[in-house]
Amino acid sequence: MNVTFDEKQPIFQQVADIIEDDILNGTYREDEQILSVAQFSQLFQINPATVVKGIGLLVNEGILYKKRGLGMYVSSDAKQKIQNQRRNRFYKEMLSNLISEADKLELATEDIIGMIKQLRKE
Repeated sequence: MNVTFDEKQPIFQQVADIIEDDILNGTYREDEQILSVAQFSQLFQINPATVVKGIGLLVNEGILYKKRGLGMYVSSDAKQKIQNQRRNRFYKEMLSNLISEADKLELATEDIIGMIKQLRKE
């Protein structure tokens, strides 16, 4: 896997986001083991401490859990937690920015809805 990290966000956060994406798209399922720190480190060509920090975020959020001596596993409700977090972020960040820009452009709600429907068709 060839990953290009964005300089605008810490790499450990991007590692956590990649793991979350893999949970959402079904690469990792509930109670399934994820790759080890060493495997992620080698795969992404980054320092293992960075991977540990990214995984730590997911453990703190209850998305991953550790089985002592075995590795890290996906929590049973991980997918739902990720979806809820991302929906909240989508609402607070993306939609508020969209509405702000639409207001500057004097776009009506119906115009925005029409644009969204058009994009969904494409």
